[in-house]
Amino acid sequence: MLFTLLSLPAAADSWRVQVPRTAFDYGSGLETIDYAPLEQASQAWRLCIAYPHLKDAYWLSVNYGMVAEAARLGVSFKLVEAGGYPNLQRQIEQTEECVADGADALILGTVSFSGLTSTVKRISASVPVIAAVNDIADAGITAKAGVSWIEMGAEAGRIIAARHPKGSAPVKVAWFPGPENAGWVTFVEKGFRAALAESSAVVAVTKYGDTGREIQVRLVEEALDEIPDLDYIAGSAPAAEAAVSVLRARGMQGQVQVVSDYMTHAVYRGVLRDRIIAAPSDFPVLQGRLAVEMAVRAIEGSLQVKHAGPAIRVFSRASAGEDLLEQTLAPASFVPVFDFRPQR
Repeated sequence: MLFTLLSLPAAADSWRVQVPRTAFDYGSGLETIDYAPLEQASQAWRLCIAYPHLKDAYWLSVNYGMVAEAARLGVSFKLVEAGGYPNLQRQIEQTEECVADGADALILGTVSFSGLTSTVKRISASVPVIAAVNDIADAGITAKAGVSWIEMGAEAGRIIAARHPKGSAPVKVAWFPGPENAGWVTFVEKGFRAALAESSAVVAVTKYGDTGREIQVRLVEEALDEIPDLDYIAGSAPAAEAAVSVLRARGMQGQVQVVSDYMTHAVYRGVLRDRIIAAPSDFPVLQGRLAVEMAVRAIEGSLQVKHAGPAIRVFSRASAGEDLLEQTLAPASFVPVFDFRPQR
């Protein structure tokens, strides 16, 4: 699809972001800054962008942010998506072919924390490589636009832990972190389980699987069959979305509570309808914009901040009136853009 539109929002004068004190090390502590984006690219650069998939609306929102920023800066891109986290070899081949077609930089939403290291090092010898959203091993990476998925998992865990402090009646949680071998899953699990450690909540069952809807529906059904007295279902947005549907079909709404560890359109609707308690937002639209802006800076030699991402905030019915959505969700009418060229 060739996309030439644009009625997209302009960038703010600055973006409020958090920057690790040591680039690529979330454990070094975070500082909050006002990040001033470039006004315009010096040339009509061509970017290659690689996603793990477009199976849920999270990456659609990232795509929307990238389109908006590419349009504002006056650069173009080609997007490839691997079709899911098991498809490491496909993503390697896609990124190599995409860059070979004439890209000035690669923006990589990886399917694996370390599986693309040799590919990244090879590509980075000729063009900058910007990691977007999913964390990745540092070798060959020029910059990262993302947040700590340990903290994303912890925020989801705290939603449950706050309701069930240590010493209160125990509750059972079914946990759906995502694909077992995906790099981000290791981090989100660490944060989630740490947050539950000081509560009465116990992870009674864990179900790993790709974030496609059909797989998550099957996993949720399995968990409910195995642990009929579950109190919570928590996990990825597709798992939360699947849980809402399965619980409704089984007449179990209100019996089992649902928590998502990131935001999508369906999770947003679920929160408003009191089907999902809450979900942290890492502002995927803004992350998409930041990755494109960083890529242009890297090409032009003006990159100053090598690692940044939005501050995580929890969305619930209580915060529904707050301005979280503009940098979190793509408009409902937006469709994926695979080949973007700015209007001139």
